[in-house]
Amino acid sequence: MAAFLYRMGRLAFRRRWTVALVWAAVLAAVGLAGMTVPEAEEEPFSMPGIESQEAFDLMEERFPGAAADGATARVVFVSPNGEKVTATENKKAVEAAIAELGDGTQVASTVDPYESGAVSEDGSTAYTTVTYKVDAAGLTDASRSHLTESLEHARASGLTVEAGGDAMEDMGGPSGTAEAIGVSVAAVVLLITFGSLAAAGLPLLTALIGVGISLFAITALAGPLGLTDTTSTVAIMLGLAVGIDYALFIVSRYREERAKGRTAQEAVALATGTAGSAVVFAGLTVVIALVGLSVVGIPMLTEMGLGAAGAVVVGVLIALTLVPAFLGFWPNAILTRKDRKARRAGGTPRETRKVNGGTRWASFVLRRPLPVLLAAVAGLGALALPMTDLQLGMPGDEAKSTETTQRRAYDALAEGFGPGFNGPLTVVVDAKGADDPKAAAETVSERIGGTEGVVSVSPAQFNESGDTAVFSVVPTTAPTGQETKDLVNTIRGDRPGIESEAGAAFEVTGTTAMNIDISEKVQSALVPYLLVVVGLAVILLLVVFRSILIPLKAAAGFLLSVLASLGAVVVVFQQGHGADLLGVETTGPIMSLMPIFLVGIVFGLAMDYEVFLVSRMREAYVHGERPAQAVTSGFRHSARVVVAAALIMIAVFSGFIGDSDAMIKMIGFGLASAVLLDAFVVRMAIVPAVLALLGERAWWLPKWLDRILPRVDVEGEALTRPTDPVVEPAEKNLART
Repeated sequence: MAAFLYRMGRLAFRRRWTVALVWAAVLAAVGLAGMTVPEAEEEPFSMPGIESQEAFDLMEERFPGAAADGATARVVFVSPNGEKVTATENKKAVEAAIAELGDGTQVASTVDPYESGAVSEDGSTAYTTVTYKVDAAGLTDASRSHLTESLEHARASGLTVEAGGDAMEDMGGPSGTAEAIGVSVAAVVLLITFGSLAAAGLPLLTALIGVGISLFAITALAGPLGLTDTTSTVAIMLGLAVGIDYALFIVSRYREERAKGRTAQEAVALATGTAGSAVVFAGLTVVIALVGLSVVGIPMLTEMGLGAAGAVVVGVLIALTLVPAFLGFWPNAILTRKDRKARRAGGTPRETRKVNGGTRWASFVLRRPLPVLLAAVAGLGALALPMTDLQLGMPGDEAKSTETTQRRAYDALAEGFGPGFNGPLTVVVDAKGADDPKAAAETVSERIGGTEGVVSVSPAQFNESGDTAVFSVVPTTAPTGQETKDLVNTIRGDRPGIESEAGAAFEVTGTTAMNIDISEKVQSALVPYLLVVVGLAVILLLVVFRSILIPLKAAAGFLLSVLASLGAVVVVFQQGHGADLLGVETTGPIMSLMPIFLVGIVFGLAMDYEVFLVSRMREAYVHGERPAQAVTSGFRHSARVVVAAALIMIAVFSGFIGDSDAMIKMIGFGLASAVLLDAFVVRMAIVPAVLALLGERAWWLPKWLDRILPRVDVEGEALTRPTDPVVEPAEKNLART
């Protein structure tokens, strides 16, 4: 591996114009494809393998043309100062508003609350549902403007008027603010780390090129593959983070080799052969974790994982080819000011083995490994404790800011009709084989209506064939409450008896039931996913480090960091501690997809730092240093760069905390927390402490296993030269390289 990458780096350096032009052509081609492809139609959310999805599919089959996926807006009217919405003037204002709402060109229907009974018992609140002919993505700006203007006109009558539903969602794309924040902080970190504008700018430039290619490619494939905006956002997030980090490690190793007196071409080749090997295997672990999301069986997770994995692959390829090419264009600009001054004076920089922050920290841990290990594990364990209180769900309008009309509409409905009104269950009765379909549906309705925890059951609506009925069930509790989940399980648990009495089958669906089913599916898939991903990564690290204990230590460290980061997410987003600082006004269940997605990404990134840091220790150990010396050498060369890489990732992920999308906000916080804990606690404290306690045993591998494992030479042993490096002391000679 090292020898192959060595030749690749040298070729990219010598053929730098060709490499640069090839990447420019790739960027132009995918950019043209992305900008000219027709805008993709967003596909409806689907979750195969769960009851609520099967019931929804049955509804679409039995009620053709019902626009089940059409956008809706639920408009709530609240009377002022203790008045009733049934009062003459208020009723006129409501009816006028409904008439205006129904005039929209894309509106399919509106419902009169006075005829449908959509008025609260105390008469203070009424609501209407506006149904559109198209889904939320298909609503035109004119339709959205008409809806907003109609609400304003209704408010002028003195009524409090709010609206929720997917028709009110902002369908705009990413603003780019998060990316700008992340890039800005990354630039500052790189400038401090390298002390050179060129050295700081090169990783940023190559990362942005990689992100551009990935983003255009996803845009071009969005139509055929049904990719969503969330896929693009996650790909940008990860592509930017790993793209900067991978280039950072190549550039850092290049400067280190130049400091030893090597020529620019030789330094590039060695940096690509050594640090590039670490980049390949680090990227491979991230890709394994992301592609592994497909085993969960959730299409949305699969799309996000594959899109982000593609961005990581592009980042790896750019680090191995375009970064060496750019180093060929500016071989000296990347160097430190001291090295450039020495070369201009006709001298040569000499490698220094000075004590730095990394060696001082390593020495501290090596002197007292057990206390450091216990303190780190105890701290992460304390952060992980809130995980025991983890509640999964899919927060809706109740999680939005109180400044939004959707949240105010949610609160008004809950106050006027009860908390369960915002999350009704939908029951689909398949009476195709029943002797009397109407009697069967009535039996199912009566039995479910008599279940404890049910407020009301709506009249059943039949399809044209008369063999399928649909009715709504309003619980007494909120959609995200544990009591509502228990109610759904109770109804499904009573199904055999109800179906036997009615002579017809039924299924429970609706947004609330869908969220409950998704949560259960994610929880059941988490353990198999961990076994697959962690197992593959342990095998990969076994090949890289040729050690039994180091891969197991890496996996254990990952579990600690991911549990602690999930605990931090629970503390903020579920328990509400510090939520105001992040703009989280309402706390509640953690999004169902969040834990498994966080596990996938964090595992890949955790293995990044493991490979980058421990590969330098392995390199020193293979070249003759004692275990303790190898740990110190690894920290001397890698600690500063790993810290910089972690700070960059934290900055990139933290930028997404300000996103309006609740899932992106939560993912940004979770990833930033996980990188902070993994890089600074697990890799910087637990790793050296464990290696110090293990000593020679850390690098033990059974002889039979050593014989059958492939040799990848990630430490660059094949690149060791018996002769001194060739040095070109004069600036004019360097220009010829």
